[in-house]
Amino acid sequence: MRKKRLLRHLWLKFPAFLSPLKVTILLMSGIFLAACSDEQGEKKEIVFGLGPSIYVNQVEGGIIPYLEKKGYQVSIKMFSQNSMIPPALKEGAVDVSVHISTANLEEMNRRLGGDAMMVWADTPSAPQTIRSIRHQHIDDIRDGMTIAIPNDPVSSERAARLLEAVGWITLAPEIDVSTFHVNEIKPGSVTPKIVEMESALMLRALPDIDFAVVNGNFVTNAGERIQEGLAIEDSPEEHLVKVAILEKNQDETWAKDIQEAYKSSEFEAFIKADPIYEGLIFPKSWSK
Repeated sequence: MRKKRLLRHLWLKFPAFLSPLKVTILLMSGIFLAACSDEQGEKKEIVFGLGPSIYVNQVEGGIIPYLEKKGYQVSIKMFSQNSMIPPALKEGAVDVSVHISTANLEEMNRRLGGDAMMVWADTPSAPQTIRSIRHQHIDDIRDGMTIAIPNDPVSSERAARLLEAVGWITLAPEIDVSTFHVNEIKPGSVTPKIVEMESALMLRALPDIDFAVVNGNFVTNAGERIQEGLAIEDSPEEHLVKVAILEKNQDETWAKDIQEAYKSSEFEAFIKADPIYEGLIFPKSWSK
């Protein structure tokens, strides 16, 4: 009886000019619109987190056009230092980053806590090079000459490996990449003066130092060629730059579309058509 009174009360709430049939149609329309709203509720805005680098050019020229064709609005949030990107990804300030390598992924996940980051796609990666304005050949090295290396552990360990490869310094057989320190560098064929420096400043500092080991993304971003380096890093897989997202987002449509964009023939063609990318290490899946 109570249910009948409630139904009667609900019907009386509708204006008199609406018949029961019209009310039914309106209710069904509302259900349909709600369903459409759920479908339209899929994420269509993507934010990339990037530092000043060649990877900005890759995203702007090769990835954004692909995603825009799929109906996404894509923006780039720039960070002055790469170390600021992982926390932003963890906090949800950005959806995807192009900065992380597998060499420091586990350590960053442990140190930062929160939702875990994961490697999501490969992208052309720039090797480090030894560069100089004062000198024309690596054989010009002498005791006491100043060599600048990056000031973050992962990049500085890479730089030390390159210096070891040309014989200038020596390193212990076992080194923890995530905690590497300049004090672990020992003399090799010479005893150079090793200084640590913010990677983004190295090219501008070249007139004042003898040599610098420069991350390749800053080289190409400055319009210089990787091949112009006095020595080029044979980058191990663990140091190649990767596209990263949060693990919890791996089943999202937008995340899969990002992955698809990086694997696309359009992105490969864009990269290979621009001479500035010569010397970069391409994903193994790309055609030779």
